[in-house]
Amino acid sequence: MRERISAAVNGVAFTGDIPAEELLLDFLRDRLGLTGTKQSCEVQVCGACTVLVDGEPVSSCCFLATDIDGCQVETIEGLSGSDFHRRASDAFMRNAAVQCGFCTAGMLLTAKALAARGTGADRGHIAAAMSGNLCRCTGYTSILDSLTEILGGGQ
Repeated sequence: MRERISAAVNGVAFTGDIPAEELLLDFLRDRLGLTGTKQSCEVQVCGACTVLVDGEPVSSCCFLATDIDGCQVETIEGLSGSDFHRRASDAFMRNAAVQCGFCTAGMLLTAKALAARGTGADRGHIAAAMSGNLCRCTGYTSILDSLTEILGGGQ
C-alpha cells in the first residue's frame, strides 16, 4: 500500500507516493539521497539517526515517513552552512569532540532543538537532553564541553 505525502525536507518541497511502511530513515537516505542521517541501532536508543521534524528531534529509524506529511524536516545536510553549524563545528574541533563522526549529526540536530527552545540550558540540562545520543569514540566530556560552549550554558 502506498500513501501520498507532502513535506518540506531541508526547505525543499517533496510530494509523492511512498510505501506506507517506509521508515523516515530509509526515505531520507534511499529516496532523497541524504546520507548524513546514519543507521545504527535500529531501536531508537543511539541517536545516530536523529533528525528534526517540525523542530523536534525524532529517531528516524523508528518513525514512519508517512508521519512527516505536512511537516518540516531538517537533516544534517540542511544544517550545513548555518551560523549554528559553523559555531558547532568550530567548538567540536577546538575541543576534540569528534573522532569517527558517526554520532555527530544526531548530536548537532539534538543540540539545535535544545538551542531553539531558548532555555539557557546549563551543563546538567545539556547532558540530560543529550542522553539519547551515544558516542563510542570520544567519551562525553569533550562533546559536553563543546555543546556547553555553543549553547551558552555555564558549568
